[in-house]
Amino acid sequence: MFRLDGKVAIVTGGARGIGAETARVFRDAGATVVTWDVADGADALVDVTDVVAAAKAAAAVAKEHGRIDVLVNNAGILRDAQLLKSKGDEITGMMSEADFDAVISVNLRGVFACTQAVAPTMIRQHSGRILNASSVVGLYGNFGQTNYVATKAAVIGMTKVWARELGPKGITVNAVAPGFIDTDMTRALGEEQRSALLAQIPMGRLGSAADIAATVLFLSSDPAGYITGETLHVNGGMYMP
Repeated sequence: MFRLDGKVAIVTGGARGIGAETARVFRDAGATVVTWDVADGADALVDVTDVVAAAKAAAAVAKEHGRIDVLVNNAGILRDAQLLKSKGDEITGMMSEADFDAVISVNLRGVFACTQAVAPTMIRQHSGRILNASSVVGLYGNFGQTNYVATKAAVIGMTKVWARELGPKGITVNAVAPGFIDTDMTRALGEEQRSALLAQIPMGRLGSAADIAATVLFLSSDPAGYITGETLHVNGGMYMP
């Protein structure tokens, strides 16, 4: 139903997981897809935190394909730790500055760098779709994820700003906030932890990469052309803002 025939899309973090599934779904919908990642399997090795590298990569896509219609800012990393870990009154650990900076760099600076790199082409076309990956934890917080939650909350704010700035140019900007998705990380949970997690989800199951990819496809398609500045929650009812 939702087609991207003739469209050119960039998916960051597209070598695996949700990014790889999004690229597959886009191709099935008729799009030409270029995946950016620092991992093997991507169409182009691009460090999304490098503003110059992102600009060069975007220029290369525009030159080869003549246009860029969709940008999916999916690349992200985790470096979980408590702000401070204590036993009694004694501090026994903390989130390192390096781990805080690494997550901010990829998950937030990377979204900024890639959007700034791609937007000029979309402005010249007077059309485009930008999709930013947020998370349910960016809305309600999550223990041990100061850095990750900060980026996912900030992405929602940037999405609203860019929707206002780029809307007059015919460009929509939206965010997708997944709940807990069936990944290697959630599969590694113990039975008790998994049961406790599922008990919080009215639909009684974890989400899948396909659930998220389908949502991104919809927001990238022509029928979603009047939706902008929104965060679409895909969490099985776990969190209802």
